[in-house]
Amino acid sequence: MLTPDDIRAAALAQPEAYEEPHFDIPSFRVAKKIFCTIHKDHPRIMLKLDPEDQRNLSDGATIEPVSGYWGRNGSTFVWYEKLAPERLAELMRMAWANVAPKRLLK
Repeated sequence: MLTPDDIRAAALAQPEAYEEPHFDIPSFRVAKKIFCTIHKDHPRIMLKLDPEDQRNLSDGATIEPVSGYWGRNGSTFVWYEKLAPERLAELMRMAWANVAPKRLLK
């Protein structure tokens, strides 16, 4: 089962990623843009996915859009306790690549 420490390690493994508080929760950023947050009250993270990827990956149980405006723009909840550990790296990379500067994508 994945833990917040696993999430943190996967996020910080992305090029030029760093951790910075977002209100009272940890957020992970590249070029000042958030690609992941870890929620304290629920075993979930928010990943900033491309909206098309979000639609293709949403299953209603483990991966689901955030409600409202943010969700329509790719913000996606992932219930990490339900997520197969081998999927984390790929999802984290997708979120990072969605907000990373083009120079880092090469």
